[in-house]
Amino acid sequence: MSNFSAAGDGISSNYEGAGVPLQITIATLAGITWYNALELMILLFVTFAEYRGLYFWSLFVSSSAGLIPYSLGFLLKFFKLTDKIPWLPVTLLTIGWWCMVTGQSVVLYSRLHLVLPNHRILRRVLIMIVINALILHLPTTALTYGTNLVHDEVALAPWKTGYNIMEKIQMTGFCLQEFIISGLYIWETVRMLRLDPDRAKRKIQYQLLVINFIIIIMDLGLLVAEYMNFYIMETMLKGAVYSIKLKLEFAVLGKLIHLVQNHVWKPESFSAPRDLPDFVDASRVTSDMTHAVPSLVHRRPSRMDADDVSIAFFEHLPSDRLRTNSDLSNSWSSEARAYHVDHLPTDFTNPFRHYSRRQSRREVPKKPG
Repeated sequence: MSNFSAAGDGISSNYEGAGVPLQITIATLAGITWYNALELMILLFVTFAEYRGLYFWSLFVSSSAGLIPYSLGFLLKFFKLTDKIPWLPVTLLTIGWWCMVTGQSVVLYSRLHLVLPNHRILRRVLIMIVINALILHLPTTALTYGTNLVHDEVALAPWKTGYNIMEKIQMTGFCLQEFIISGLYIWETVRMLRLDPDRAKRKIQYQLLVINFIIIIMDLGLLVAEYMNFYIMETMLKGAVYSIKLKLEFAVLGKLIHLVQNHVWKPESFSAPRDLPDFVDASRVTSDMTHAVPSLVHRRPSRMDADDVSIAFFEHLPSDRLRTNSDLSNSWSSEARAYHVDHLPTDFTNPFRHYSRRQSRREVPKKPG
């Protein structure tokens, strides 16, 4: 590891040290990354009922097209297995790096709407991910190919210098991006802890806090290794760390679904008002009379489309509680139609208006002749 005092020296050449322990460490970290990636892909196909939606595909691409080629590219490069075709390991690790790093952020974003219904913040998070992918991935990719395809020592020096600077910039930028997204989860989870009086769900909420703090700590560890110029260790650790973070993301989704389904805002949490007039039978009150009737227009958040909802409520729930989207839509539409008919506004200025609308609900027999 001391042979590469900077990132540019590591990316432009191979591992030439005689240290067997470091070689074993490199191979072990690559093996951990591949094992976690394969396990995660198997869990995805076994757990999900339908293979669609932003969450499923971002998690699948991050593990299959991200973790595996990323570690394979660095393993081929460090152990000089592709000296005659230097572009092959660079291409593998570059494709894997794009899918792994930005894919991780997309996975975080894809479930953010479960705890954060603010459309404006969700849109800004998505814009941040796209902009960072362009301004951080593209220059680093160009410098990576330059440091590997330029062989003249004089011409190689500026490529190494540029890569050393850009490597630290992109690491810092992507870490800040994940800090922001994880911070939003922590903020919303703390808000739920304050609003929800149910102590039974506090364990799940604390687990969400711990998992997001673990993600932040692992990102900080990678950032420290980058600024200490431990390039080989940082690159191989990155694959293992991102594989662990993706598995944590997969585990946290089921907890988020359970938390959102049983949150304090569910309809069952509203009770009938205590102070009612004497002529009102309190036992027959089934709704909250202190608030206006909600609008019939059922609007989902901008990013909570039908695919996300169907995938969000996959096999984490017991089979007797699972309902398909068609069942939900049919029940909702029937309830909405019944409500619309039974609650037609009455025009008190015309005494026949109400009668005509009641009669519109059923066929009136025509008079003979």
